[in-house]
Amino acid sequence: MAEHSEASPAPEAASAGPVPSAATPSDWRATGERIDTLIAASASGGAIARERSEELVRLVTDFYGAGLEQLLDLLHEQGRLTDDVLASFAADELVASLLLVHGLHPYSVETRVEKALESVRPYLGSHGGDVELLGVSDDGVVRLRLLGSCDGCPSSSATLKLAVQGAVEAAAPEITTIEVETTADEESGAAGPMVPVEALFSRLHETVPAPDDSGSSWELVPELAGLESGAVTRFTAGLVPVLACRIGSDLFAFRDRCARCERPLEGAVLARRLGGASGDGVLRCPACLAHYDVRRAGACVEAEDLHLDPLPLLADGATVSLAVPTPAAT
Repeated sequence: MAEHSEASPAPEAASAGPVPSAATPSDWRATGERIDTLIAASASGGAIARERSEELVRLVTDFYGAGLEQLLDLLHEQGRLTDDVLASFAADELVASLLLVHGLHPYSVETRVEKALESVRPYLGSHGGDVELLGVSDDGVVRLRLLGSCDGCPSSSATLKLAVQGAVEAAAPEITTIEVETTADEESGAAGPMVPVEALFSRLHETVPAPDDSGSSWELVPELAGLESGAVTRFTAGLVPVLACRIGSDLFAFRDRCARCERPLEGAVLARRLGGASGDGVLRCPACLAHYDVRRAGACVEAEDLHLDPLPLLADGATVSLAVPTPAAT
């Protein structure tokens, strides 16, 4: 493992100085949210006003979509639409999202879902497990198989929800359902559990949610909705001490316990590694100085066999909910 070093301020944190020339992910996400807000506000002028607002957005979107398609055709005709160029398009979050909206993404649904699952494999590997993509049907059903210790693991449901949310939001919004297959299902011939994608994003009821099959229950955590980028907060949900942080528009939550010294992470700050890309983030334990990669499910930078315990989060734009382990599961 390469020697770790830090730079501050925290990633995406607000700071004084000139406005950057290129829009950051948080900028264009905020623009999308503002468009939705303006359309909703237009409803105050009546149904016709809202319909006209929606038509305007639709026409502008189609106009720019036609331009993007023409641009790709011109690059192809010039012999410059190479695999490397397509890969760079897919790697840029803003460009990839625009191509996806217009059905122009260079990679198939299967490829995009597999890349999304790669992002959670370090966490699965730390538990001696893995997940295999079996396929995607024409009607948007994704079939996964749990491998290793994840097969039958009590926390596998929460882990899958974490993986599914990332896949749906960032890679393949056309997915409708996740079908999970385990070794036991194969041997018995039974179908794996179905996880409707809409259930992951629907707003949770104000009443206390029933525990799911992972030994967790979903709790609303309104204090996280207003958490600023680069900020770290500690609180208790149920009986579980939690540490949460935000990088740009992305929220992360972990049990408030260092994997190395097992002490609470009181005073931990979010920082970007020296030379790290925008959006990179690590948490440092003030007690033992261990560093944890936030985007790699809390994997320890210095020791690959150590990691923070991530807690799944669901956000629907207005509320944030946290999967809190029940006392029997803690």
